[in-house]
Amino acid sequence: MEENYLMPDVGETIEANLNLQWFPGHMTKTRRMITENLKLVDIVAEIVDARIPRASRNPMIDELLGGKPRVIVLNKSDLADPAANREWIAYYKKQGIGVVPVNCNAGKGFPQFQAAVRERLAEKLRRNEEKGMHKAIRMMVVGNPNVGKSSFINRLAGDKKARVEDRPGVTRSKQWIYTPCGFQLLDTPGILWPKFEDRDVALNLAFTGAIRDDITDVESVAAALLLRLSRTHADALRARYKIEIGPDMLGYDLLEAVGRRRGFLISGGEIDTERAARIVLDEFRGAVIGKITLEMPEETR
Repeated sequence: MEENYLMPDVGETIEANLNLQWFPGHMTKTRRMITENLKLVDIVAEIVDARIPRASRNPMIDELLGGKPRVIVLNKSDLADPAANREWIAYYKKQGIGVVPVNCNAGKGFPQFQAAVRERLAEKLRRNEEKGMHKAIRMMVVGNPNVGKSSFINRLAGDKKARVEDRPGVTRSKQWIYTPCGFQLLDTPGILWPKFEDRDVALNLAFTGAIRDDITDVESVAAALLLRLSRTHADALRARYKIEIGPDMLGYDLLEAVGRRRGFLISGGEIDTERAARIVLDEFRGAVIGKITLEMPEETR
């Protein structure tokens, strides 16, 4: 476990904050809605963040979906390490789960997604064709807050049908959305799990912005991220911020080094570490530091 970023244990602090406020009543309602409406759909599209495919999944989703056909959508794949994307695709395919990397902002991967859906439903579609039935494919779209679920739906629908905001938990109620490709989409509110039990999960969600910055300490989160990257992507940090990375440097030391190098000084020559923290987080989330994946499949760790 990472430690000594700024506070004694930023992961523990984030975890505690989330356990207090991250599972409001609408999350419970969403779980019930998913269970009740599965019988109405042919397939489920599960949206995850390609940089954190494990942390951005609800650990109860497998149980909730049961044997319903599914395609996992690795959204934000353009921000992730391409080699890691390939490993995650192989990992899910080995489990017999369809998986497609997409970039909602650029609209990439959607023809491949449509093909993957039809492949998963090939037998059902064949039977319908033999009966002369040309029914639309009904699909439930699920995903944790801020994985890009609404952006995915809007791209597939070819119009702004689902409300999109850059903060978790915007979609609140069930709605059917029709698409030009013949899919009928059942949107659901974002769902998370009742309690965080893994601090690395909480940190990864904070790093990628899935957790709102206003319920975390941005300096602590940025310091934790810098410490993590100093161990896994040191060359990328050096190239971006022109800083020296010593073997004994803590996360806050790295944050100060970034602020000093960027000239973020306030009265008395003190380093504006909050400004530096926001820059680091923004640049990581925008892949300015590099295309970085924070999690790998268990079998390759």
